[in-house]
Amino acid sequence: MDRRKELQQQYKETPIEAGVYVVRNLAEHKAWVDSLPNLRSLNGRTFSLNMGSFVHRELQADWSRLGKEQFTIDVLEIVKPPENPFDSHKDLLYDRQQEWTERLRAEGWNLYQPLEKNTAL
Repeated sequence: MDRRKELQQQYKETPIEAGVYVVRNLAEHKAWVDSLPNLRSLNGRTFSLNMGSFVHRELQADWSRLGKEQFTIDVLEIVKPPENPFDSHKDLLYDRQQEWTERLRAEGWNLYQPLEKNTAL
């Protein structure tokens, strides 16, 4: 039981990191770029894909059709909070997400259609 408490404490002490991640469809050379204010929740996104309830329907359909073996999920960048407290961390994340989207497009990746900015989880 002590080990469990130790792991819980370690989890609580781990700093929350925001960032940009990518889900790559290797079979069809397509990519989905998104950002999260807490990268710990990335496991929840993977769980949603596995359960068939991911927010992006086209990506979910491809995941279900091709199988998870045809996909990779990677963190592209950890985004530090802005130094200026008046700058929005959410806007910074969105800007970084857009930059990564353009980088992947330039590398030849076909991109899944983005969701509306206000509908992303």
